[in-house]
Amino acid sequence: MTKRNVSIETKVVHGSQGGDPHTGAISFPIYQSATFRHPALNQSTGYDYSRVQNPTREELEKTIAILEEGSSGFAFSSGMAAIHAILELFSTGDHLILSDDLYGGTYRICQEIYRKHGLEFTFTETGDLENIKRHIKSNTKGIFIETPSNPLMKVADIAGIVDIAQKSELITIVDNTFLTPYFQRPLALGADIAIHSGTKYLGGHNDTLAGLIVIREDHWKEKIQYIQKSIGANLSPFDSWLILRGIKTLGIRLEKQQKNALEVAQWLNNHPKVEKVYYTGLTEHESYDLSCKQASGFGGMISFSVTEAGLVGQILERVRLIAFAESLGGVESLITYPFQQTHAEIPQEMKERLGVTEKLLRLSVGIESIEDLLEDLEQSMK
Repeated sequence: MTKRNVSIETKVVHGSQGGDPHTGAISFPIYQSATFRHPALNQSTGYDYSRVQNPTREELEKTIAILEEGSSGFAFSSGMAAIHAILELFSTGDHLILSDDLYGGTYRICQEIYRKHGLEFTFTETGDLENIKRHIKSNTKGIFIETPSNPLMKVADIAGIVDIAQKSELITIVDNTFLTPYFQRPLALGADIAIHSGTKYLGGHNDTLAGLIVIREDHWKEKIQYIQKSIGANLSPFDSWLILRGIKTLGIRLEKQQKNALEVAQWLNNHPKVEKVYYTGLTEHESYDLSCKQASGFGGMISFSVTEAGLVGQILERVRLIAFAESLGGVESLITYPFQQTHAEIPQEMKERLGVTEKLLRLSVGIESIEDLLEDLEQSMK
């Protein structure tokens, strides 16, 4: 039995090597070394300098490749560093189609940095396959989607987009941060590249930053390794170890977070001060059936709109157990105000069109007691 043939519940626990083959250590060691001794001239142990490769980072990269069912993985110092590396695969004059409802940092790096380097971007509704087709041009080279999207939990048909992309020889890139490979594996559906903010669910404890890339085939391996080596925004040995440690409990954390999230979403759905709930696990969600088809779970992310903007400040000030903080995916529940925080970079007219309004809150549900979470929400909304 190989690591790739066992269930995802087992893969997350054992990773690539299941520990250190040299010493038998169950926890893979932190190789906190900047450089490595050469045996002789023109000889190498396979490790020369940690910016190029480090054993701890390599173990993480092999682990995420196994989980995503890809050929190779790459670990960066943040999710934005990983997105930066992906954009470096394209050249001046290339055009990309992106989800319009996505993380504000992705919008910012495209519009404010890479547009200056001659890349073209179209942000559009990627849940509509015909809409994607309409935006393909002669210089279009890739489609970049978030699914579920941030913060409105829109779901894109990965296999359908892959079919469109392959017919036009485009690269399909999927930000899989919200569901992780535990619940969704885009590469198995034909996508070329999966990307993660490892800071979130993979790390799972709000204690480190990381970005991860996995490719389905090794066509891009050499180029991404070159970008890693040249730019140097790679994950440190200690942070690599923290993500490896976090992944071991990914399954049990996500199962609990999803269970809590469904109960919170149902509770919010029946609350008189809540206007709308965005959670893919609700049967009334417009893409519930598609989610069931392409993913094995719904995750722990919820967004909801309250009936009046004045309630937002009240809720954020009054929550006690749930922390008013940016980020998501940790064991602690966090509540965020996308309009002014994660999506502050998105133009006002675009936010209004999408529904990222002054009444919208995003909730990352943790592993606490569901009774305590509901009680905290109840007292904050009175």
